[in-house]
Amino acid sequence: MSALPIQDMSNTFVEHSFVINNFVVMVGKQIEDSLCRVLGEGVQYQWHENDNKIVIPDVSIICNTRDRKNVSLTGIPRMIMEVLSDSTEAYDRGDKMQIYQKAGVSEYWIADWRKRQVEIYLNEGKEDGSTYFYLYKTISKENKDELQLVMFPNLKTDFEILFHI
Repeated sequence: MSALPIQDMSNTFVEHSFVINNFVVMVGKQIEDSLCRVLGEGVQYQWHENDNKIVIPDVSIICNTRDRKNVSLTGIPRMIMEVLSDSTEAYDRGDKMQIYQKAGVSEYWIADWRKRQVEIYLNEGKEDGSTYFYLYKTISKENKDELQLVMFPNLKTDFEILFHI
């Protein structure tokens, strides 16, 4: 009996994974002795703010990994990054961004390996108690030295390492 070929259902380019792995390696070594962890693809989150539906970010930095429900984390990451692909861009900029905002994620990066650009959004509170994301900064080759985690100002990030594909 011959094995069936594995089909790629994601329609994402390998560059998508390179950016994710570059970030995890770059930041992971710097926080390995802290309570926080940087987590890559495949980690599930389940929040009551999202009707307990599962969401899987490309990258997250979370400091409360003990909060779990079965195989899903229930704590709120301080930072999430999504790496855009043609098949997920609308979801990453739309519904997924709203889920993260509603759950209380403080910092949200949208990384576009095709444009070599990172949009950094911060979650801000309103007087009525609700929150919203606003575009804090867009980083591209022209201002690449400004790439910095807002919630973790002591961690070093490097634009060229992030987009080393």
